[in-house]
Amino acid sequence: MTWWLSAAGNVARKRLRHLGMRARWAAKAGQEGVSDARHAVRRGGGRVRDAAVNTAKRWFRRARRPVRAATRRKHQLEEQWGFYRTEWQIERELETLVGRGRLIVAGPWISEVGFETLYWIPFLHWVKAAFRLPEDRLVAVSRGGVAGWYQGLASRYVEIWDHIDPAEFARRNADRGIVKHYAPSPLDRDILDAVGRGIGTREFDVIHPGLMYRLFTLYWSGHRAMGFVDSHTRFTTHAAPPIIDPALLPREYIAVKFYGAQSLPDTPHIRGVLRSLVAALAEQLPVVLLDTGLVLEDDHADYTFGGSGVTSARPWMTPKTNLGVQTQITAGARAFVGTCGSLAWLAPRLGVDTSAMFVDPKWLHAHIAVAMRAYHRLSAGRFAVADLRAFEGVGPAKAGHYVPFVRGVRL
Repeated sequence: MTWWLSAAGNVARKRLRHLGMRARWAAKAGQEGVSDARHAVRRGGGRVRDAAVNTAKRWFRRARRPVRAATRRKHQLEEQWGFYRTEWQIERELETLVGRGRLIVAGPWISEVGFETLYWIPFLHWVKAAFRLPEDRLVAVSRGGVAGWYQGLASRYVEIWDHIDPAEFARRNADRGIVKHYAPSPLDRDILDAVGRGIGTREFDVIHPGLMYRLFTLYWSGHRAMGFVDSHTRFTTHAAPPIIDPALLPREYIAVKFYGAQSLPDTPHIRGVLRSLVAALAEQLPVVLLDTGLVLEDDHADYTFGGSGVTSARPWMTPKTNLGVQTQITAGARAFVGTCGSLAWLAPRLGVDTSAMFVDPKWLHAHIAVAMRAYHRLSAGRFAVADLRAFEGVGPAKAGHYVPFVRGVRL
């Protein structure tokens, strides 16, 4: 009997364990089902939420697109309006100066030769024409004997170096710390005081080069098209008054002026190529080299070359006459070859076909376009540019043949 009761108890306990295991499995399965259901609900809610957010984003982007376009357009218009304000402000300043009826001093010009010939003088011709200024109200102030550049523009010319020693001028000009002439400096003030003493009155107004720089910066920076420069310049031809005896010069010659610049840096390789080029040109016609030995206006130093058929103009120049002498020599040449800049911008207006050299055109794009357009319209001397890198591998005897063709000289 006892054995039977013990066996029955064991069976009952085993059955209870089985029932407990099934109950726990059922509870676990139910719990997992609830968890799976919860996750399924959560995933479904996430999908609905994501779909709603994505839909909202799409509608937001669609709504924002015209707003952003309108905002960009507003900024563009504000920028353009700023450019127009600058232009109108400068024109109002000029109109006010002219309207005062007083004597007007144009200058002083104390910076780069190239910007004076390519922009400043044509700009002054535009001012004279646009505001109907008579010549007797204008006094031009510059340096280096360039009175001939201002013929037909101003009735009087004041030479800066008649009043300030060239060496002192060079030092004080360098102290300005910037090549471009955007604003008046103490050097300007002293020069204008000397101009007042020279012309006998301080009762005059000033058209400062900074006005021209402020105006044309809109073009140089790419914010205005070249037509903007066209509408604010008047290009004219020039005549060169004699300063040195023409008998000093060969009967026919090529004027050459190479100097170190950002577009044509002074390196041993470039110097060698230029030396070969000058030698090749001298085989065609005598070469008159316009090296001055002076660094007075800017940071450009002349290359100096010698050799058979090459004559340096340095002995014929003084600081007070160096630019005037270079102009006279260039005007009498069969062709002008030199660095793209400085006198290369002037030579075509002297009626001389010009070949301008460079190796880095990024400094010149805007200026070359202005020059080529202006000289074509003016029917002046022809103007061509050449990349000196095209001479790579060319021997000295053939270098001259790669210079752009100029009238009357087979190069």
